[in-house]
Amino acid sequence: MTHVLSLGGSIVAPEQPDIDFLTRFRDTVRRHISDTGDQVVMVVGGGGPARAYQKAYRAIEAGWDPPEADWIGIAATRLNAQLLKALFGEECRDPIVTDPTGVNRMSGSVLVGAGWKPGFSTDYDAVLLAEQFGADTMVNLSNVAQVYSADPKADPNARPLERVDWGEFRKLVGDDWTPGSNLPFDPVATRKAAELGLRVIAAGGRNIENLARILQRKSFFGTTIGPE
Repeated sequence: MTHVLSLGGSIVAPEQPDIDFLTRFRDTVRRHISDTGDQVVMVVGGGGPARAYQKAYRAIEAGWDPPEADWIGIAATRLNAQLLKALFGEECRDPIVTDPTGVNRMSGSVLVGAGWKPGFSTDYDAVLLAEQFGADTMVNLSNVAQVYSADPKADPNARPLERVDWGEFRKLVGDDWTPGSNLPFDPVATRKAAELGLRVIAAGGRNIENLARILQRKSFFGTTIGPE
């Protein structure tokens, strides 16, 4: 089985690389592939470094250009991806994937992807890789443990959701992508995942024990988006 993960940059490098998280994440993935023979495809976001550099660009350039801001974020994703590739060593034998449309096989047990081009986040790249590898489920790991019915920071009545269909989820995230957005799932990725009928599990990435349960197809804490 091939698992596809969209790994939020904010849990990999909230400001700088989180060594404790990266160690536990790598060890958990290694243990799973050793026990099962499964393969894991992961695409990583830019996290704190991406937002810091985008913020600097916007502060200096009054008429900032969204595609340029995206390219800055993409550069950060590629740095994070190179770190993950190095951490997995021989298990990740292929180069970092920067174009998800032409990859449907891997020579090792782990494949690491990064940002592709402006107009969307690495969530969309992960959806495309799920399509390429024929996966029916994708795991979205972020700093949010569950999707809420509304923004809990703005709506005191917002409630956590265990399951939501793509129609309702699209109402939550909208249709437009803005570089540096911090949403539970990218709107462009949402449209594509809905079109594919993909099932997305949204969960808190730092809960490593929960991640292990997700990989094992056991009960987990999070939100299932799309079909059952």
